[in-house]
Amino acid sequence: MLPSTDLSILPRVRDSWSFLYIERSTIDQDQHAIAVRDAEGTTLVPCTMLNALLLGPGTSITHAAVHTLTSAGCSIVWVGEQGVRTYGSATGETRSARHLARQAAAWADPVQHMAVVRRMYALRFGEDLDPSDTLQQIRGREGVRVRDAYARASRETGVPWRGRLVPRPGQGESDAPNRALSAANSCLYGVCHAAIVAAGYSPGLGFVHVGKQLSFVYDIADLYKVEVAVPVAFRAVAEDDSSGLETRVRRACRDAFAASRILARIVPDMDRLLAMPANDDDADAYDGEFAAEPGGWWDPRLGEVPGGRNQAPTDDADLPALPPASAPTGGDA
Repeated sequence: MLPSTDLSILPRVRDSWSFLYIERSTIDQDQHAIAVRDAEGTTLVPCTMLNALLLGPGTSITHAAVHTLTSAGCSIVWVGEQGVRTYGSATGETRSARHLARQAAAWADPVQHMAVVRRMYALRFGEDLDPSDTLQQIRGREGVRVRDAYARASRETGVPWRGRLVPRPGQGESDAPNRALSAANSCLYGVCHAAIVAAGYSPGLGFVHVGKQLSFVYDIADLYKVEVAVPVAFRAVAEDDSSGLETRVRRACRDAFAASRILARIVPDMDRLLAMPANDDDADAYDGEFAAEPGGWWDPRLGEVPGGRNQAPTDDADLPALPPASAPTGGDA
């Protein structure tokens, strides 16, 4: 993992463990690690080896521990019981806004937005799309692909499947396959969320999914859900559908994430989807010594120009002319 003071290139999320889920514990700082204290004792966790920390119910964390984790490039995600819902997150390591600016530009332009959507579906299908396919046709194919994935996993494991159903609060508990899928998806969301934030993208600016603070998380997780989450969930239920199912799913997800090298794929896949320049690491150079300083100034003609605290332009010729002042239209001059 990159030291926290080196902000010239993006953090390498592939070099870390995927995630750690903790509940009903107290977390505080212990030098360059965190100390997790629960009824069974104290466990030290090295922050630089962790990509995402998922905090479940009954968890308390100190300010010092949050600072140590985020300085090491670990994203912190607050989740619900067994990690089945995501409530919020803390920032990752990168300070550059270049990826966010590219994502926002593609999101706001209908032509670029559609191009990203088509690239997302092409990556899911593993093949190029026919240019004549409409978005409705593409979504129809995706629905068939997902239903086939569930049916195939059911046949291979012998687990009965009656369809995807996530009950709302107060509706009782869903069946074992749906519980396992929710747990596996939550793990996948946590890892994708951590990679998105660490790379400097926005979790909320989705392309296929829109309107939620985690829309882009759902977009990216869908690239790997059929490949990783669905098989893990059905295998876990086939082994034992009794108590402890969600815990076993999380452990199986960690193994599956490592075997599929998902952390080595997420950031490059996002860069390809958003057509980031091939030399993006060099383009994202940032002076780590002044990481907390303001960045450049926006200029309507030149784009970004040098700026920041106690800094002023040295050559007026580099800036566009100011518009002429308009005369007062009323009131006291």
